[in-house]
Amino acid sequence: MRRVLAHATLAVLLASHMGAAPGKGTSDSTAKDSPVPKNKQISVKADPPYQVGKASWYGQPFQGRETASGEPYDMHKFTAAHRGLPLGSWVRVTNLKNNRSVIVRINDRGPIFAGRIIDLSYEAASQLDFAAAGIGKVRIDLVGQDREADAVARLRSMPAPGGVQ
Repeated sequence: MRRVLAHATLAVLLASHMGAAPGKGTSDSTAKDSPVPKNKQISVKADPPYQVGKASWYGQPFQGRETASGEPYDMHKFTAAHRGLPLGSWVRVTNLKNNRSVIVRINDRGPIFAGRIIDLSYEAASQLDFAAAGIGKVRIDLVGQDREADAVARLRSMPAPGGVQ
């Protein structure tokens, strides 16, 4: 029940963010009855937003340097760099090869290399078991109760790097 309520709340937030009235433009409405164009309709039953792509990690050369959030980088904490999510956002990162996951806080901007969607701390990459390989295919999901509409919209609008699906 809590999950359904959370999805409904998220749909209302997204609808208001995109200019639709609550209860209009959902999957239950027909396209001809809805004032919202079909490409702007929101489904209450949709899964939470996520992103899939390549992740990398950064470590010792950046240890102690200032991150975009202003705090010093610590390669032994569960943090990450993302291009578009608000600083302070919490995300679950799942290694799609072994299904291991960690929750990290976005405290920096990056990655700097094209084709990657997130840069993890060394500790997070180690827990996901791809520190030795350097990169891994992951899924990023927003977590926590403070899913902001703009964070959701940003994650959904991020293009897949290099056509990675």
